[in-house]
Amino acid sequence: MSLQNYPLITVGALIFNPQNEVLLIRTHKWHDKYGLPGGKIELGETAEQALSRELKEETNLDIFQIEFLLWQEVVYSPEFYKPMHFVFLNYQCHTSQTQDLILNDEAQSHQWCSIDQALNLDLNEPTRKLLEFAKQKTSR
Repeated sequence: MSLQNYPLITVGALIFNPQNEVLLIRTHKWHDKYGLPGGKIELGETAEQALSRELKEETNLDIFQIEFLLWQEVVYSPEFYKPMHFVFLNYQCHTSQTQDLILNDEAQSHQWCSIDQALNLDLNEPTRKLLEFAKQKTSR
């Protein structure tokens, strides 16, 4: 297995439903831990365009009210299924179409829950950090 010669820049988001719950997906890519939908930015695509496209591909949800939250660097996480160096651009956004949720083959299951409930799940570390950041931001 050859490694990339540069970090992979990706986008992901906390998607809030009308009940102010966030969507978490369980994925084999993170050893069956819960994480967020998202993916790679394609050449010529802005980060927000990539976010809308990736979330549509992975969840079938349309999003709105996109807000950047933070970036994270993850270097060779043992939680990820292969050695990768990521730069994650993390957002939060909203959807009104929870009944239209359809997961693609990257996720095995999903859960809508409050941020506090989410923090009690088996999360990958970047998702945990993002949830803690979002919780702190809303308590200000």
